Amino acid sequence: MILLGIGDWFSALLQPIRVAISYVLMWAYKFWSMITGEGANGVTWTLAIISLVVLVRILLIPLFIRQINSTRRMQLVQPKLKALQDKYGSDRERLGIETQKLMRQEGVNPASSCLPLLLQMPIFFALYQVLQGAAVGIARAKVFEPYVGWVQDSTLFGAKLAGKLFPFTPWGMTQTLALILVIIMTALFFITQKQLMSKNMTPEALTGPMAQQQKMMLYIFPVVYLFMGFVIQIGVLIYWVTSNLWTLGQQWVLIRNNPSPGTPAYIDWEERMIRHGKDPRQLEQARQAKLSRGPKEAKTQTGTSGVQRQAVKPPAGQAGDSSSSESGVQRQAVTRNQPKKQSRAQRKGPSGSAKK
Repeated sequence: MILLGIGDWFSALLQPIRVAISYVLMWAYKFWSMITGEGANGVTWTLAIISLVVLVRILLIPLFIRQINSTRRMQLVQPKLKALQDKYGSDRERLGIETQKLMRQEGVNPASSCLPLLLQMPIFFALYQVLQGAAVGIARAKVFEPYVGWVQDSTLFGAKLAGKLFPFTPWGMTQTLALILVIIMTALFFITQKQLMSKNMTPEALTGPMAQQQKMMLYIFPVVYLFMGFVIQIGVLIYWVTSNLWTLGQQWVLIRNNPSPGTPAYIDWEERMIRHGKDPRQLEQARQAKLSRGPKEAKTQTGTSGVQRQAVKPPAGQAGDSSSSESGVQRQAVTRNQPKKQSRAQRKGPSGSAKK
């Protein structure tokens, strides 16, 4: 009874998404039907599903950019995390508190890297239910009722879009196309993860327990994909293959143009920048300055003192008081307290000693 109640709650939660997907499929079908034809046309419905993928992934681009920035910030704070581990390694509770504090100060959110995938899962389940309903003649949304029969009868290369790989008998074009799509989907996932690990991860990141777990996932998840593909409709497999292909291309663009420092992709990027007459060090410094400027740091940098977070030398004209200026800059960079109060305290000491 409890599981049944959870299932009903989950189904009710997905209903708005099912309705939205039905509208998108309907509009995309009407558009492509002007080119490929109406009715139970598998090509038209395939293009409608691909259009749904493109729309979803475009809407997720802002989250993808946020994911990139969060990943780069995580890489920038790795030395500080290592210092915390060395300092509080035996005190797990204190280490957790200090780590969370550092994450807030640096504007880093490790969970943001999972957001694009997590937000796609409800869409995936909703599309599965829409096509599963169409396979048995049930419309999951009222607006989709006139199209259920066409989806149910649509074929692509002789395979039903609402069909599955399982059961295997009788074997036909539905099982053949489903098997091909499952293999392509699994291969795309493996290539994407392999590309990330071989091109955009530092040698240090490829060692340790976490790296070993990631390597295990590289081979375990494709097996999970393979078995899940047995019970998923061909229409949903088309969505998944298209989404994985988008992810691979999007990641390739990211690794090529915004690689992580210390990785093979970063070395290739440096060589390309030099060939184009650009200074890769200046470009990377500009990136790090932009990424390391969290909310609290931005407020500190807007003070009247005009001292930037990256500065390690005193401004011109203050060479005589370089020790106090440099110490003031370091305290601002570490504690991010109010610059005015600190600078007055610093100036008060030398002035008082001068009077004496």
